[in-house]
Amino acid sequence: MSHEIRDILQQLRAGELSLDEAERALKTKPFDDLGFAKVDLHRKTRQGVSEVIYGEGKTAEQIVRIVEAMQQAGQPDVLITRLSREKAQLVSAVCDLEYSEMARIGIIGKRPEPDGCGRILIATAGTSDMPVAEEAALTAEMLGNQVVRAYDMGVAGLHRTLAHMDDVMDANVIITVAGMEGALASLIGGLADCPVIAVPTSVGYGASFGGVAALLAMLNSCASGVAVVNIDNGFGAAFMASRINHMGVKNAS
Repeated sequence: MSHEIRDILQQLRAGELSLDEAERALKTKPFDDLGFAKVDLHRKTRQGVSEVIYGEGKTAEQIVRIVEAMQQAGQPDVLITRLSREKAQLVSAVCDLEYSEMARIGIIGKRPEPDGCGRILIATAGTSDMPVAEEAALTAEMLGNQVVRAYDMGVAGLHRTLAHMDDVMDANVIITVAGMEGALASLIGGLADCPVIAVPTSVGYGASFGGVAALLAMLNSCASGVAVVNIDNGFGAAFMASRINHMGVKNAS
């Protein structure tokens, strides 16, 4: 249960709110209907994380209006994924936007202090996998996690992986990002004592089939404790990793 709901219930128990007032506080404006979008204003209350804006397929004007609706509802920190440079320039003319062209991520507001149970290690097989890895890294940071990056440590040079064994052993969750044959997920999965989330990327030559080869290899990993998200889905991997990294915090509250 989120802190917002607990606060309302505590105020109800203390007599600071009537039953009708508490009900209204829980029900009022669960979403803002903008016509082209219904902005979920209760996402943070339900799930602990505000709605994230998927920028691809939306115009800059639509993105700005969604941001404004979220901010007016008391959500000053906004994460925008799959945001092109052209749209970022238009959005930044209206909003104070931090933009990463590599990750295609826009951040409005500030990143929270890490409050997870441990570190999330994000490891890539190669430098070409960094855009997806940075999408994961920035997402994880915006969700309140301490992130460690270990890039270009793939199995084509096994000594590079072994050089990061301290990071592997210290991590609470590991995200492996790899294209080609996606072997890094199995390698890390066979070494780590924590959950491993594998992200296949569309990096590779023709027979990699735009990431399908890596996806199938990761799904068939012989290492235990490896879960797989969709091709190039750094955001989804980071969201799941954050959930895992905050389980101890949730159980302690």
